[in-house]
Amino acid sequence: MKAAYAEHFKVGVALPSAVFSGSDRLAAQLAKAQFNRITAENETKWKAVHDGPAFTFSVADGFVRFGRRNDMEIHGHTLVWHTDQPAWVFAGKGGAKATREELLGRLQQHIDKVAGRYEGKVAYWDVVNEALQDDGSMRSTEWFRIIGDDYIEHAFRMAAAAAPTAKLVYNDYNMWMPAKRDAAVALVKRLQDQGIRIDGVGMQGHYRTAGEPTIQQVEDAILAYKALGVEVLISELDVDPLPYAWDKLGADVGFNTELRAELDPYRDGFPPEAEEAHAQRYADLFRLFKKHSDVIGSVTFWGLSDDYSWLNTWPVPGRTNYPLLFDRHLRPKKAWYAIMAVARE
Repeated sequence: MKAAYAEHFKVGVALPSAVFSGSDRLAAQLAKAQFNRITAENETKWKAVHDGPAFTFSVADGFVRFGRRNDMEIHGHTLVWHTDQPAWVFAGKGGAKATREELLGRLQQHIDKVAGRYEGKVAYWDVVNEALQDDGSMRSTEWFRIIGDDYIEHAFRMAAAAAPTAKLVYNDYNMWMPAKRDAAVALVKRLQDQGIRIDGVGMQGHYRTAGEPTIQQVEDAILAYKALGVEVLISELDVDPLPYAWDKLGADVGFNTELRAELDPYRDGFPPEAEEAHAQRYADLFRLFKKHSDVIGSVTFWGLSDDYSWLNTWPVPGRTNYPLLFDRHLRPKKAWYAIMAVARE
């Protein structure tokens, strides 16, 4: 894939430590053969490198080392998020919440240490992840409640100072929804108007075989971000073929529900007709991405193969899902062939 789309954009993949550490050598070989950029699923998040007051970089170092050894562009994920951050970050004295000044100090230390450690090695950082609700309002996180909505400005200023050569990204899901799209546009403009560097918008591509979003909705969002003069990254692409577990769309890890038989219809295998529809959806998406490759810098899959997908455990733990291009034996699926065919069009 990386060769097929070399003239259009980089093709990336999110990897867990089992792949980049070498414990799954076959998966590592597949990643090196197909992709030219990588994101760590969890290993560069706050809890992974800064769970306590001290920093622990051994696993994150291994991720960066894997990318550099294999000439892969490296994407850091993420410096500020509402999840996977330990409770001590927001704690003050005597059981009280941290003050605004205390929390800004901890954020400064974290960004200086993490982004600064990998300056010149990590090409992109998701500086802030998922700060908006689907209706366009600010998500009420501890960052927002303690610091205020200008925590985003502070984070981008800190990241620009710590990682001057990295591109800085705002990343979120459901970025095609009109209200959220418009709020993201306003957020980018707010930073730009203050002279704060923001280089890209990450449109998480957690889509479905059938239903929303439509190709037109995705295209409308791409064009809205393009008009801002920033790069567009399709940052977390997978296509879920399983039934809706509820009426919520997106990737809010705070949601979950119980396993029921009707939500897990393909436990014994992926039927040909379902796989065909899945492949067609990927082809339609890549046709769109190729059309707008003047602004799309990369397309990154959220997982290497079906057995590594987070959708086996979210939003319904224990399901057997088939959202990616390679099956549980690392063999290419119809979706891979469909994407390769689009590259030749």
